[in-house]
Amino acid sequence: MDRLKNNNDDSRIDYGVILPVFILCLIGMLSLYVALTHDTIRDPNVFRGLAMQAIWYVVGALAVVIIIHFDAKLLWRLTPFLYVIGLAVMLALLKYYDPALAESTGSKNWFKIGTFTFQPSELMKIAYILMMALIITKHNVANKLHTLRTDAFLIIKMMLVTLPVLGLILAQKDFGTMLVFLAIFSGMFLMSGISWLILVPAIALAVVIGGTMIFLVTTDSGRDLLTHIGFKNYQFARIDSWLDPFHDPQGKSYQLARSLMAIGSGGMLGTGYNVSNVYVPVRESDMIFTVIGENFGFVGGAFVILLYFILIYRMIRLCFDMNNEFYAYIASGIVMMMLFHVFENIGANIGLLPLTGIPLPFISQGGSSILGNMIGIGLILSMRYQSANKKPIRRTRSA
Repeated sequence: MDRLKNNNDDSRIDYGVILPVFILCLIGMLSLYVALTHDTIRDPNVFRGLAMQAIWYVVGALAVVIIIHFDAKLLWRLTPFLYVIGLAVMLALLKYYDPALAESTGSKNWFKIGTFTFQPSELMKIAYILMMALIITKHNVANKLHTLRTDAFLIIKMMLVTLPVLGLILAQKDFGTMLVFLAIFSGMFLMSGISWLILVPAIALAVVIGGTMIFLVTTDSGRDLLTHIGFKNYQFARIDSWLDPFHDPQGKSYQLARSLMAIGSGGMLGTGYNVSNVYVPVRESDMIFTVIGENFGFVGGAFVILLYFILIYRMIRLCFDMNNEFYAYIASGIVMMMLFHVFENIGANIGLLPLTGIPLPFISQGGSSILGNMIGIGLILSMRYQSANKKPIRRTRSA
């Protein structure tokens, strides 16, 4: 009987999600060692940094083990409290932010208690996804027949959940994180069942806004207008560096220029492990992909991208396989969160997109990022774990 029970438990665990995450964490430790070894004093900073990263991996793994036992009903009950707590912590951050980091980055997005720092927005992403999933599911249960009127009410409800979060992020001056929340909103908006009569104009409006923004940041008159509404010089500098990474390689575009040089020096197979011929600022976190590109070349970078592709593919399959609508919307939000992180981070490292300070999931240094992503993985794994061997549930009011 015990053997049958163990086999049953194993069938409820999605190893297709666990294995890519485990390998990405190993790559993260190896890459972090290179970055810390060449960019900081070797002893004791390197091993202290590695130890802290390992501790966060363990904490994240424990979070996965705990969350995997949360069923849909428990998540449903907890979601409003998690959302309100998240907003309260984000609000408190406006006063209790780390002044040193705010001065260097221009963003008030980190708590600091002694030597311990934490970024609440990483956990707020999860609370926001849960709240959006709850709102959409409740609405669809109450309005099984979609009309333009009911879809309009759903959009209003989604905006009411989203605007407080975006307002707090704008107050923290964290443009990169705001883009992540907008990506999550967009993905869940598309998955919510809203009529194409609304989706098509909404997508067209987003394209127009995006084109307008590109026009504004690339013209003098446009930049004057953006300056009047709050844009800062460092944000324009990032755009300039993106458009021409080598226009000021010793100044404003130094980081991106060095990133391209490091990745380019890796060639097809890389320079070899723990070799660093090109210094890149903030290589241990936002620019960690440059370590992979330099040490392991195109092949190593492609392997990392393949791992993310496998992970996201497995999560997308789970999203469509779910018989529980609440679960499906949670999965879609987590997929969009991780997909945008990967696309933006790697895209910024190779000059495809502007630098925004977004970490690479499971690889970049940072406890709050690791914990937030691990919680997301825990929620993904809990869906199959809780759904296996249970009668399918669809559009019930409790979950």
